[in-house]
This record gives sequence, C-alpha cells and structure tokens, in this order.
Amino acid sequence: MPIVLDSLNLAEAERKLCEEALVTAGSIVEAANLLGVTRHALKRRILKHQIEWPRPRVTPMRVPEPLLHRSAIAAF
Repeated sequence: MPIVLDSLNLAEAERKLCEEALVTAGSIVEAANLLGVTRHALKRRILKHQIEWPRPRVTPMRVPEPLLHRSAIAAF
C-alpha cells in the first residue's frame, strides 16, 4: 500500500505512517508490529503527533420502533 507524501517533511511522513498502520491494524499492538517498533514507541509517536486514537466510534442511528406491533394491529 503506497503512501503519498505531500512534502519531504519527516515528521509528516512519520505521522502518516502511524495513522495508516493504526487504521490498517486496528490496534496499537498490531500497528506497532507492522511498523517494526514497540507499542510504547508507537504510543509516544501518537502523543507526539497528537493522533486521535482510538478513533471515535460512529454509532448507527437507532430507528424507533412503531408504537403498535404488527401482531397488535392484526388483533383489531
């Protein structure tokens, strides 16, 4: 998976690599393994670059249940 850099800024490249590894792996431990660093080293980079992890979960909208169930409607 190629990562496109906007510049040759090393800090920006490190941030992009960390973010991509976190999204791909889903956990700090697995992302650290992908990057070849310890989880503590990755955690330091997450703090250094102010990477939001874990990502906020998007909860699906809850569809309200109808006031009367179909079985109650059939009873009428």
